[in-house]
Amino acid sequence: MRSLILTLSLLATTSAMAADTPRLPRVPSKSLAEKQELLFSDNMEGSEHDAKWHRVVDTFVFEDGALKGTQTRVKDEPSKDGKSIVKAHAAVYGLEVPTKDSVIEVKMRFDGCTMMDVEFDDRKYTGSHYGHLCRAQVRLDKVTIMDEREGSQNEEIKAMRDDPSKKDEVAKRMVGKSATYPVSLEAGKTYTVVVETVGDEMRVLIDGKAVAYLQSPGIGHETKSKIELGVAGQSGYFDDIKVWNAVSAK
Repeated sequence: MRSLILTLSLLATTSAMAADTPRLPRVPSKSLAEKQELLFSDNMEGSEHDAKWHRVVDTFVFEDGALKGTQTRVKDEPSKDGKSIVKAHAAVYGLEVPTKDSVIEVKMRFDGCTMMDVEFDDRKYTGSHYGHLCRAQVRLDKVTIMDEREGSQNEEIKAMRDDPSKKDEVAKRMVGKSATYPVSLEAGKTYTVVVETVGDEMRVLIDGKAVAYLQSPGIGHETKSKIELGVAGQSGYFDDIKVWNAVSAK
């Protein structure tokens, strides 16, 4: 009888945990986007590069026919004048290519880093920190799509996090604002990553396989004025980037 009670208790606990764990959205097998005109392309070769590239957070260099990013702000440190704290931050390189719906294709190679990503921002938008809108983060073991405008970088949510009484409200508002899917990648190997963004949907493919998907309002932001590439940890390489305008393939 005791064994039966324990079994029933375990089943009840497992069911409750399953109910509390949100299901991941199904990753569409068909493309979200139909490519239109090519807006930007860079094979990273040579010493001259388009003026649309610009420094955001150190450190990036064009090296051996690729764009190498290395996180150098690895811990919080006092500013040179001692009046503020310079926060640890991933290395970020920016690209001034405005889009609404797009397809971005870029090669990624992990060389000691823990994360590489493709991000969309709108610096004129004040509802989220630094105009962060949405991003696709790639790690060796997982891919995460984030709606930052309505989630982690939303200014109202960031303010509420300072109030312990708002914990439940923050958790409620964060539901559905990100999705993480398992992958199995290898350091030192080059992968072709495609990020499709159409309306309020984003889908990520790696070497032609659809691996992650999210539908959330912030992804549908009308003016994605900037594309940014990020690297956290040690170094990572980007190569052969292409950006297309897109329309819905549905």
